[in-house]
Amino acid sequence: MHVITKEVFFCYGHRLLNHAGKCRYPHGHSVKAAISIRRESLNDQGMVCDFADIKDCVAGFVDEVLDHNFLLHRDDPLARLFEASGERYLALPEHPTAEVLSRMIYQHVKQQGFDVEQVVLWETASACAAYRED
Repeated sequence: MHVITKEVFFCYGHRLLNHAGKCRYPHGHSVKAAISIRRESLNDQGMVCDFADIKDCVAGFVDEVLDHNFLLHRDDPLARLFEASGERYLALPEHPTAEVLSRMIYQHVKQQGFDVEQVVLWETASACAAYRED
């Protein structure tokens, strides 16, 4: 099995509704997402796929949905304030954690036809969450 990984970088803001710690306050992250694609055999160019194809797939989704966006749980009262002020935000049915974001990216890349091994989202230099389907 061959596996390649492409890293993409983006920023987002969020808060975790009802969190007991500091994450209950609005804050932001500059993150790295590592997208790994697998393939049994290499294509006619000797590749799993072109790194640029992964970048293009992920960049479009990240730019439209996540990058420089404020992510909130749909029940968060801040969502109404963002809506009323015309600010960019995304209301999610789940808490906007690194775990949820890694799954969102994974599912998008999979829907685009890539055989995704896993997506790892580095929320800080020392903390990451991964999503994969076995």
